[in-house]
Amino acid sequence: MASAATKRLVIAPTTIAKANAFVTAYHRHNKRVQGARFAISALLDGEIVGVAIVGRPVAWKLDDGLTAEVTRCCTDGIKRTLDNGHTVPVCSKLYAACWRAWQAMGGRKLITYTLQSEPGSSLSAVGFQIAAEVKTFPAGKGWTSREGREYQDVNGQAKFRWEAVQP
Repeated sequence: MASAATKRLVIAPTTIAKANAFVTAYHRHNKRVQGARFAISALLDGEIVGVAIVGRPVAWKLDDGLTAEVTRCCTDGIKRTLDNGHTVPVCSKLYAACWRAWQAMGGRKLITYTLQSEPGSSLSAVGFQIAAEVKTFPAGKGWTSREGREYQDVNGQAKFRWEAVQP
């Protein structure tokens, strides 16, 4: 069996359905998405180890046609290390690939959110910056104002909005 150092992390397109199935199986606090523009996967030796799903911004005030949102970034939770002790940067690779793909489609800004309790290291590593602190919504307010949305416990937690912006 090859060591992690000889394995290669490959980014590949995937379907929204396959990405949602992965999110359902592995995401620790979010459910599948309702819709999306595109999805990508991270493959290690041909096995999916992570996915990212990009869609329109959930916050309608940010939906200007040139801004997209990474609505899910999810890995299988297995920490893989290289021979030099460094962790395989699955999330960083996914975020960077989403940003490149969105720019190639003419997009100017890519946003995503993290809980304030999460470090955001993967986002910082690929050039995203914190743009705002996001207020929380109690059950029955804000988040569930549109049909088809289901309140999740994570909606009541403080978040940061991160942005990558084309100069």
